[in-house]
Amino acid sequence: MESQNTKKGAAIKLFDWFESRLGLAKPMIEAALHPTPARSASWWYVFGSAATVLLVLQVVTGILLGLVYTPSAGEAWSSLQFLNHDVTLGWFLRAMHGWGSDFMIAIVIIHMVQVFLFGAYKFPRELTWIIGVFLLLLTLGMAFTGQVLRFDQDAYWGLGIGASIISRIPIVGGPMVGLLLGGPIIGGPTLARFFALHVFIIPGTLLALVALHVWMVLKLGINEWPMPGRVVSKTSYLREYQEETHKNGVPFVPDAAWKDAVFAAAILLSVMACALLLGPIGPTGQPDPTIIQTAPKPDFAFLWIYAVLAYLPADMETPFLFIAPIVVIGGMLLLPLVAGEGEKHWSRRPVAVLMLAVIAVTLGTFTQLGTYTPWSPQMEAWSGDTIPTQYLEGRSPLERQGALVLQNKQCRDCHALGGEGGMRGPALDTIAARMTEDQMIRQVLQGGGNMPAYGKALSPAETHALVSFLMTLRGKDLQPAVDFSRTLTRADNGAAPPAASGEGAR
Repeated sequence: MESQNTKKGAAIKLFDWFESRLGLAKPMIEAALHPTPARSASWWYVFGSAATVLLVLQVVTGILLGLVYTPSAGEAWSSLQFLNHDVTLGWFLRAMHGWGSDFMIAIVIIHMVQVFLFGAYKFPRELTWIIGVFLLLLTLGMAFTGQVLRFDQDAYWGLGIGASIISRIPIVGGPMVGLLLGGPIIGGPTLARFFALHVFIIPGTLLALVALHVWMVLKLGINEWPMPGRVVSKTSYLREYQEETHKNGVPFVPDAAWKDAVFAAAILLSVMACALLLGPIGPTGQPDPTIIQTAPKPDFAFLWIYAVLAYLPADMETPFLFIAPIVVIGGMLLLPLVAGEGEKHWSRRPVAVLMLAVIAVTLGTFTQLGTYTPWSPQMEAWSGDTIPTQYLEGRSPLERQGALVLQNKQCRDCHALGGEGGMRGPALDTIAARMTEDQMIRQVLQGGGNMPAYGKALSPAETHALVSFLMTLRGKDLQPAVDFSRTLTRADNGAAPPAASGEGAR
């Protein structure tokens, strides 16, 4: 007994020694016991804590991965293969890090939706919301830079697309691309810069802002449960909140903290389950700059962006890329400054609820489209579906040879014929009624829009045969496409314009 008392006394002395120098116990106890509105000790308020736990998971797993990962253009892909196959539980560590990233994005978005619906961005928590917006952007930045570090085919060409987008910025576009890539090409310096962003700069900024975010929550208190008719006013809110917490407040620990702990544990178990059942994300094939006919697949969080860009007309793509982000991010940052007072309850803010519903449906729809269309080819289409026989009847040997080229060159990954095939490009059933022979040749050789150039992939004979076959695809009653510039030129020279007849139609 005396031995136990001696050990206890030594432990207390050691604690007192550290506490006298650090002074952490008092503020930690005050934080744990800070009063929380009773109704705010709810399952609706657990997402912020879960996001913080996931951030810690990302930091820990990231440090462990950094012990093996090599940020070199020649070794990055191989080091991930080494982790997947040669390091004990290396694949599980990578899977935890990858799925933890996806879960963190989802939880941060859900947390911001909850804050928006509950009006927690209003006075006096405007700055808390603004910091939260930057935390969301940094979380997405972590996900994007992490995908680049896989340095597989998707990452290589996805980064190439991102660099091409940045290059369109007037004046500063070129220098920004050089700064991003570390040179004129994607290589070792590029990977080193993204490694620094992913491992040092973004996580460091995230941790600093999270600490500031938590401190502001402790200072200003957890948002009370919104009630219809309870209006936020800068002249009376602080007094009303203090009265509420004094009258009905409960200590954060344990009344609210146990719900946060249970939910965070459930999220961690979900991440572990995904890691065990689904394994690590990538890497896919090794990066090969010689393979230009590729469709880089982004991670789930960015699928909607690729789908939107694929559906946009070519002349709208650049304005959208530079205007939409400024409008969206600017609107989120200005929200608490222009709507910092008034009703908090969602039933009294129908416009806000409707706007949130429209955004959710839009993002969900484009994400679903991005999983298979319009930019992702149907890779089973060319091998599983033959050219329908009705498109071969009555065709010449040259035209049938063109149908074979269409099949063998995997054109139907992206183009449907007879209702079967890919959806990336337009259906070919009536292509000859929309494009002239010259236009088809130019499109095949030079590409354009979403279509890559096939000038180096097809011989002149194959191109001639392919276009000859495509010229037979006009539907039942449609006339062939006519180049009116040539028609007018011939008319000006006194020649009769060509008849838009069905001669030669099949």
